[in-house]
Amino acid sequence: MLFFFCIAACAQQPLYPEPVRKGAVVSVDIAALQESVPQFYSYNSLGRTVRFFIIKIDGRVLSFLDACMKCHPKKRGFRFDSGSVICRACDERFPVSEIEKGFGSCYPIRIEGKVQGQQYLIPIPVLEDMANRYFS
Repeated sequence: MLFFFCIAACAQQPLYPEPVRKGAVVSVDIAALQESVPQFYSYNSLGRTVRFFIIKIDGRVLSFLDACMKCHPKKRGFRFDSGSVICRACDERFPVSEIEKGFGSCYPIRIEGKVQGQQYLIPIPVLEDMANRYFS
């Protein structure tokens, strides 16, 4: 019985801290981001939890769903280990420097956001669209 519980619990994506909501955007303080280390977040939208991560690479700030283009129906997401983001479903490993390229159909789904001062902003309608498309 304990073994089954562990397998079921380990198959789920973890819950991450919620970003700050400011009007029609969510906001993340980028001063706290470490270079090449993703910071994961969970945002509740339309009764679903949208998981995403923000990462600073070579001074640029990028955001991605915690979902892979091919494996998102499994709802497993990614984990970070030793400079790579790894798909929890198919175990494909992406060095953070190659995260935008992906391999085959397994790659993190890009979210459009923008830097404004020391904040990274993602419009809430973008997250709601992602909730409808990938987290239903």
